[in-house]
Amino acid sequence: MRRAASGNSGQIIPWPTPGTDFKSVPVTPQSVHCAAEPGTPPVNDTLNAQLSLWSPRYWPVHVGMTLGWLTAHLPFGVQMGLGRILGDCAYYLMRERRRVARTNLGLCFPELDTEARRTLLREHFRSLGLGVIETAMSWWTPTARLRGLARIEGLEHLHAALDAGRGVILLSAHFTTLEIGGRLLSLHAPFHVLYRRHKNAAFEAVMQRARERHFEKAIARDDMRGMLKSLKANIPVWYAPDQNYGAEHSIFVSFFGIPASTITATARLARISGARVVPFFQERLPGTGGYRLKLYPALENFPTDDEAADTQRVNTLIETEIRKTPAQYLWAHRRFKTRPPGEAPVYKEQL
Repeated sequence: MRRAASGNSGQIIPWPTPGTDFKSVPVTPQSVHCAAEPGTPPVNDTLNAQLSLWSPRYWPVHVGMTLGWLTAHLPFGVQMGLGRILGDCAYYLMRERRRVARTNLGLCFPELDTEARRTLLREHFRSLGLGVIETAMSWWTPTARLRGLARIEGLEHLHAALDAGRGVILLSAHFTTLEIGGRLLSLHAPFHVLYRRHKNAAFEAVMQRARERHFEKAIARDDMRGMLKSLKANIPVWYAPDQNYGAEHSIFVSFFGIPASTITATARLARISGARVVPFFQERLPGTGGYRLKLYPALENFPTDDEAADTQRVNTLIETEIRKTPAQYLWAHRRFKTRPPGEAPVYKEQL
């Protein structure tokens, strides 16, 4: 497998609109390198930037990161216990997110009675707490300790897709196990990861270092050239398109029977690059059972000429996987915030 070429920082470009002529876009090692890896600035600027991350306003982040590092070195059973306690605390303290999650569960699981949805909501917040601990684990737990925590199914599907030589889009979704799942897969196969920049500069710096240490390269979500460069080098790119990114470059397709604003970039990126799309999901097993990583065969006849059908296919695939472990999905996200024209807001805080 060839590695992506290194170079200076590239221009961040938005998601392409239909009709964009990508053959006219110059692609060079200098112009396509990950936008999250800027070119070398003057020494004084670098020093000042590093020192600014230690200003008092960032101290809570550093305290949190220190606690995360310590937690990452605890026994696995203790980590799982702490995660559940953290989730129980979050259930009572994060009232707004609890309202969002309750609304989402009511919309997506109308067949459940009130008590069943309440139980699912509590389980979801415990899963959120576990996800926080697992994020720390994915960043700082030694590799030797992680190796025994997961069993992987379907790795041959990734290898078969790579044999085509056009790159692979690892299609995933925002489960609370997302970070630990990616870290565990990285022990079996190298890949590049897409990420969304964090508004807090100190947290962003820590997250960026951790991800690039384990995933070789972290690509900003809006760096289309960086993604295309990785795929052209036949390097898998890990990608989760299931959140609400607004109306731009999105269409409304069904998600649990609800019209959901969904970006069309999965099919568009596959069409531009010729990459195969391999679904990748992870599951947290009960107790201290660890994790199951699942890779499925590459999608056949994807993409097609029907953008709406392709986008619906992605949503249906993700929905099917969510129904297997519903508590582990990120229900606290405002997935239905963007509504079709004329439709009332879903979340009360939008009123």
